[in-house]
Amino acid sequence: MKILLTGATGYIGKRLLPVLVQMGHTIVCCVRDPQRMYIQESLQDSVTVIQGDLLDPESLANIPNDIDIAYYLVHSMSSKKDYRSLEKTSAINFRAAINKTNAKQVIYLSGIVNEDELSDHLKSRLVVEQELSKGRYNLTTLRSGIIIGSGSASFEIIRDLVEKLPIMIAPKWLKTRCQPIGIRDVINLLVGCVGKVQTYNENFDIGGPEILTYKEMLLGFAEARELKRYIYTVPVMTPRLSSYWLYFVTSTSYMLAQALVESMKVEVVCRDSRIFEILDMKPSTYSKSLEFAFARIETDNIASSWKDSAVSGRSLPNLSEFVNVPEHGCFVDRRSRPVHDFKNTRKKIWSIGGKNGWYAFNWLWKIRGYMDKMAGGVGLRRGRTNRYKIETGDALDFWRVLFADHSSCRLLLFAEMKLPGEAWLDFKIEDDRLIQTATFRPRGLMGRLYWYSVLPFHHFIFNGMINKLVENNTNSTN
Repeated sequence: MKILLTGATGYIGKRLLPVLVQMGHTIVCCVRDPQRMYIQESLQDSVTVIQGDLLDPESLANIPNDIDIAYYLVHSMSSKKDYRSLEKTSAINFRAAINKTNAKQVIYLSGIVNEDELSDHLKSRLVVEQELSKGRYNLTTLRSGIIIGSGSASFEIIRDLVEKLPIMIAPKWLKTRCQPIGIRDVINLLVGCVGKVQTYNENFDIGGPEILTYKEMLLGFAEARELKRYIYTVPVMTPRLSSYWLYFVTSTSYMLAQALVESMKVEVVCRDSRIFEILDMKPSTYSKSLEFAFARIETDNIASSWKDSAVSGRSLPNLSEFVNVPEHGCFVDRRSRPVHDFKNTRKKIWSIGGKNGWYAFNWLWKIRGYMDKMAGGVGLRRGRTNRYKIETGDALDFWRVLFADHSSCRLLLFAEMKLPGEAWLDFKIEDDRLIQTATFRPRGLMGRLYWYSVLPFHHFIFNGMINKLVENNTNSTN
């Protein structure tokens, strides 16, 4: 079948794409910014990427008419304050575009909406479902609660809390019940619904076999990691304080923390398990889903991460607009060194950031990360999805990867930290020399003052970094 995949650069979409290809389908990925879409070489023959913005109806004319199935995996958890109206508009535009095609089915991943009083996020999910149901196709809606998997926002927040805090003084919403489901089961369900007539024009709650409180999930994670943890809930902790608690302890953004806190006050328990009977599936337990996630992490084989989505950093319309680094009106720090071992230097460039650090004065990078976190930025806690691999669109500490060319060995990063301006960090090897360029385009007087205030540190940080990148290491491996 020919399948349209929206949200292909997101956490779910990245994992769903190779599974659909393996099943023999031809995939059309509709993305707002093709610059952020990396397709593995093994998938390229079966995948086409088209540009389409669900908020721009004219751009959706790029969707081919001969698609059979369409996935709607676009979520705007907290990227903008008016995300509810944007999500509704996106759904309406998507519906109108799919109505012009031959698609027989749309598959939509939503959230469980069984409570009378829903969070704004879950209300928005329900409105999207209602709009999509008005189309001339058959709608299949899967409503999930907490998704457990390496790189998922929920998993990473649980991981941060448990591994960093031996004792937790937590909000009372930790007593809220939910029904977590493993990412493997979510992908299998999304694939299993393709062309399944029994799922047409139906909505299904999907969850694992256990109903747990958030506190039980935290303690279950601690037990799996053989950590002794103590959790005490307090009756008085405002949503704002709860959001700050999550924001400063975990790697989540503040806006995402706000949306999560609001949603965590709502019980998300499945009504029934019909979908598993229809597809003849048995969901994994919470402990088994954790086991699968740990296996991915230990082998450094995380397929996707919520941190790589646009919502984890600065709100930018298109990364491609920033690929061409400006020169006019910019401050530039450019350094060059001869490269004696190309493979070793290239390996270090592709490994930069995250647990590997920045090779020189990491404590200064950490201080800058703490300062950014205090200012409401992303800080350094996002790290990187894979320790040794890097792709266009990935998050890298408080940077975003704009361009990653392995053959020519060029890595271009764009700053997503709080800045009075815009900043780029560029690494490239030309004529056996490594050229490292830091560019800053100031915004007003504050931008210029910022540049001059950090200028004294550049000699130590950037000089030390490039020296380490070209340093010979006879023990390095390819």
